[in-house]
Amino acid sequence: MATMLIRAAGPSDIDLVADTILAAQRGQQPRGYFDIALDLDAAQCLAFVRRLTTADVRSWWRLSHFWVAEHDGVAAAALCALPVAGSMANARQAVQDTMTAAGFTDQMQAAVAQRGAYVRQCWMDSDESAWMIEHVATRPSHRGLGLAARLLDHALAQGRDLGFPRAQITFYIGNDAAERSYARAGFSFAEEKRHPDFAAVTGAAGFRRFAMAL
Repeated sequence: MATMLIRAAGPSDIDLVADTILAAQRGQQPRGYFDIALDLDAAQCLAFVRRLTTADVRSWWRLSHFWVAEHDGVAAAALCALPVAGSMANARQAVQDTMTAAGFTDQMQAAVAQRGAYVRQCWMDSDESAWMIEHVATRPSHRGLGLAARLLDHALAQGRDLGFPRAQITFYIGNDAAERSYARAGFSFAEEKRHPDFAAVTGAAGFRRFAMAL
């Protein structure tokens, strides 16, 4: 009989977490934020995100905010859960610190900021008192086993135990599989934002946010 385990991510999960970040950002599209903003090949992009997971700043990409689902001893799915408060500033700082550590010149960093500016067209202000779920993905080899559902249940229980009144999650408009998964977990539509410039860069109309009371 198959066994399933939910546990905190550790150093051995860096590859899984980096893959999860990239897969979740891409959603149903071939490219996500780091593919677009960094404009590097797949291996270089993955190497950058791996480094980002261990940056000193506790951003929504840091390993310490991730939970992992194991199926028969194989780490096969992950997600990030953390307070909304301060998360945006920490994310910016973590990327800047990682670029500096990776040897990006000031000119290269400015180019990354310019290529990534499209997200501002569809960014929505978050509820600073909320608990945030981000970067949910399952390895293709283990989809359909309920791993993401178990991770979501665990992360929502964590937020509830910590006293957060609400939870939220944001994803590409058109990512129907993710939307169904989040609805089953108890989330419902809260807001969305669309922009043609965002769509031209990503192929998705914009961002959609779901929320729920904890």
